[in-house]
Amino acid sequence: MTDDSLLAKLCGQLRDGSMNRREFIRFATLLGVAARTAHALAGIPAPATAGDTLPFPAAEAAAKRGGKLRIGEMVARMEDPATYNWNEMANQTRPILEYLTMVGSDNVVRPMLLESWTPSTDLKTWTLHVRKGVMWHNGEELNAEHVAWNIRRWSDPALGSSNLGLSTFAALTEYTGDKDSKGKAVRRPVKNGVEVLDSRTVRLNLAKPVLSVAEDCGEFCTLVVHPSFKAPLSRNPIGTGPYTLAELRVGDRCILKRVTKTTDGKDFHYWGGEVFLDEIHFYHYEQENQPAALASGSVDAIYELAVEQIELARSIPGARILPVETAQTLCCRMQVDVKPFDDIRVRRAVVKAADNPSIKKLVFGEHGSVASNFHVAPVHPEYFPLPPVVRDVAAAKQLLKEAGYEKGIDLAIVVGNNDGPWQQAACEALRDQVKEAGINLAVTVVPATKFWEIWKKVPFGATSWAHRPLGTMALAQAYRTGASWNESHFSDPEFDKALSDAEATLDVHARKAKMQKVEKILQDAAVVVQPMWRPVFILASAKVHGYQAHPARQMQLNKVWMS
Repeated sequence: MTDDSLLAKLCGQLRDGSMNRREFIRFATLLGVAARTAHALAGIPAPATAGDTLPFPAAEAAAKRGGKLRIGEMVARMEDPATYNWNEMANQTRPILEYLTMVGSDNVVRPMLLESWTPSTDLKTWTLHVRKGVMWHNGEELNAEHVAWNIRRWSDPALGSSNLGLSTFAALTEYTGDKDSKGKAVRRPVKNGVEVLDSRTVRLNLAKPVLSVAEDCGEFCTLVVHPSFKAPLSRNPIGTGPYTLAELRVGDRCILKRVTKTTDGKDFHYWGGEVFLDEIHFYHYEQENQPAALASGSVDAIYELAVEQIELARSIPGARILPVETAQTLCCRMQVDVKPFDDIRVRRAVVKAADNPSIKKLVFGEHGSVASNFHVAPVHPEYFPLPPVVRDVAAAKQLLKEAGYEKGIDLAIVVGNNDGPWQQAACEALRDQVKEAGINLAVTVVPATKFWEIWKKVPFGATSWAHRPLGTMALAQAYRTGASWNESHFSDPEFDKALSDAEATLDVHARKAKMQKVEKILQDAAVVVQPMWRPVFILASAKVHGYQAHPARQMQLNKVWMS
């Protein structure tokens, strides 16, 4: 249950038409209302689930136990889940470790290792109720101390986790007033930020209001590890999930097998109900080769289907193409404190010389939608539509002239194609466009695995950003001062304040209005060329059942079965 006044406010906005049903369900579940209850209040039939207390979709009537699922995706290291930087790492780990909450394929958050949560009216105090009966692979039962240990760890600046870029965990820290050797402000955990009230209850005392606590607790780097954890995870993977790691060969395969016994020899009882697969195998295929692997029978499902491969996929007998609407994107971002990008005139020249609609059309045709350089998508409930960015080559030339580059400027952008060759195609389209303004842009392509080693170091880089359920979550991770994934080094106190203000606002109309300022500050700062919100498709054999496309490309496999 949640604070009655907050729920009453949401219900009033639903009744007076200021909030649509989809928005109501999203915000009600964020506040701790059960998804089924939120759907009922909105007058919408709830999707079938595995039970009112479980987050998983309902198992199909014909589901049978046994078999192995073979998935084609890049097979990565499994070291510290809190510092993962590939989604594939999390996909390999999700059947072993689990989250406090789970965002379903419908983009609605549900309790997972938590049973529920209760926010205060001011959204600064959140009470988390830990699920009963959850067994670790070593035979222990999950308790509040375990949960608190993980949250404190995610909030520790010394760990260097991207989770610190999420509003919840950032609000469990404070600035010391000191600066580190690189001149960055030093943060530390706030005193009593995480309290254990009893064996099943944790209280978060946040330094500021946060609406997205439940969403943040389901982000891909918040996999819950046992307090005995020491990296790498692959050496001793103690989790609460129904599977464990049997074999890992990075760049080759990752084999998971169902847990039947605890490490001390007792029967293992999984809290989440029936699971069907005996084994889950991940086999390493670069994205462009994944459909061919499915066509040959080497795998049963793939991580992602590139848009240029849709016709090929349609020709594969028995294959099913599953689309999903997302906030996946490509950010061609510039580091604002590195020459020549420390001159905003140079950044604005690059932005003005770019033609976002043309890049989107060239790369994805009629799929996807055009973006406007502020990293909040139409699928986000707080999205405020700013006027579209218009190309102006003459203005770009004038800006370069004013910046001292009347004869043009040489730049280089680094791209890793970690999400597929479409990223390189987008950069090459940008290269051809900006040349008209006198910008000679070299496109440097590095191996996908190498890119994640250097992505925060290059002055100009093209980074694929995954879906976030809320736009404020993406902005907090990518552009807030000091965030661990702030690859552009953007820092603006006015932006930070406006973002915090929007994050603390429950009223939908007021929240969207406040987002206008947030988005405009970022757009005017010319930090990124962000051409599109890209489409996402997955592909699976007809013999794979219960496999769903997820906007964040999460693989949620608990109810998947093979025929």
